[in-house]
Amino acid sequence: VWPIGCTVVPGLSPGLYHAHWLNVAVLVCVHQEEPYVMFKKSDKPLYGNDRFEGYCIDLLRELAAILGFSYEIRLVEDGKYGAPDDNTGQWNGMVKEADLAVAPLSITYVREKVIDFSKPFMTLGISILYRKPNGTNPGVFSFLNPLSPDIWMYILLAYLGVSCVLFVIARFSPYEWYNPHPCNPDSDVVENNFTLLNSFWFGVGALMQQGSASLMPKALSTRIVGGIWWFFTLIIISSYTANLAAFLTVERMESPIDSADDLAKQTKIEYGLVEDGATMAFFKVRKCVSCLNSSGIHRVLTSDYAFLMESTTIEYVTQRNCNLTQIGGLIDSRAYGVGTPMGSPYRDKMTIAILQLQEEGKLHMMKEKWWRGNGCPEEESKEASALGVQNIGGIFIVLAAGLVLSVFVAVGEFLYKSKQNAQLEKVSRRPCIQKH
Repeated sequence: VWPIGCTVVPGLSPGLYHAHWLNVAVLVCVHQEEPYVMFKKSDKPLYGNDRFEGYCIDLLRELAAILGFSYEIRLVEDGKYGAPDDNTGQWNGMVKEADLAVAPLSITYVREKVIDFSKPFMTLGISILYRKPNGTNPGVFSFLNPLSPDIWMYILLAYLGVSCVLFVIARFSPYEWYNPHPCNPDSDVVENNFTLLNSFWFGVGALMQQGSASLMPKALSTRIVGGIWWFFTLIIISSYTANLAAFLTVERMESPIDSADDLAKQTKIEYGLVEDGATMAFFKVRKCVSCLNSSGIHRVLTSDYAFLMESTTIEYVTQRNCNLTQIGGLIDSRAYGVGTPMGSPYRDKMTIAILQLQEEGKLHMMKEKWWRGNGCPEEESKEASALGVQNIGGIFIVLAAGLVLSVFVAVGEFLYKSKQNAQLEKVSRRPCIQKH
């Protein structure tokens, strides 16, 4: 059944189902939504069908020209596309009122039960409208960004572990011990270069790609440790260097959400959709935050809010507001079709007319006409540029901190050695310092 909420003369009565469309006046209820149906701006008063313009108005005009019918356009009274009431089961919106629905009306399973649809004149999907993320310039310590914090921690643990293993193996292997006095081969004094501090120094030299000429492993076991550590540092340094330029020269865009899954897993960003629409039916929710596209778009612009809506509308909005963007891909796939009464033979006529418009390229031209905006300025090309203090200034801080630390360590070594000398010479610490 098709509950008629509007009247039309002569209307689409059952007796007309098998007649020709010539000189038949059809009531077409439309839903005001840019760019599908809009009020035409004019300095003089407009009446009737002349009041409206948009993609669906052009489509309706082309269909009428092909099929030979006249029409009267009216806005749907309740401002809804059409959904069944949970309590009464009665339909609202365009599904209830119109003889013909030429609008962004999604072809859905529940709507197909009460009305017929032509072949789609537009395909789309549900996606997320959100503010464009703010660009973040590289920070002072951005030279650490090529590797994640976990990797930096694992490198430190690997360095400590390899240094300790090298120290133990060098002490255990007899081939790392040598006679410091080669002129006296009978001497019982032997030494080992790989003290604990030297083992740590060997690891640092390899990690910094500088090596340690005076600390070369002699035993096969220590050479294996050294070789595998060199291979490890080769891969780490190569990966770090390859990734460093991108992290220092490119302005990165960080978005708190990248998909619908991210949106569902968080509670900070509110989100909503259009009430009594196909998007609402897809998510099977009955409490809607934004009941109109316009109010939802306004909330996206003014607050931390994400709006789920048809991708075609998102494309139109982002062409005219450069602060908005589409997040992620399409959540589902759907299509818009022309709605006709259940059992109407004119559904097939509409389908043939739509296919004709598609093959002639008119559907594409109409979409280009109404979707193309002024366009947002293209983002500047991300070419490599000279690095400034704001990019790698942190490494100078690290260098200065290392120099300051070395000074304090040198003072500590001097005081410690002075104390040892004072104990050996059995004199007070103060004369010893003056002696030095």
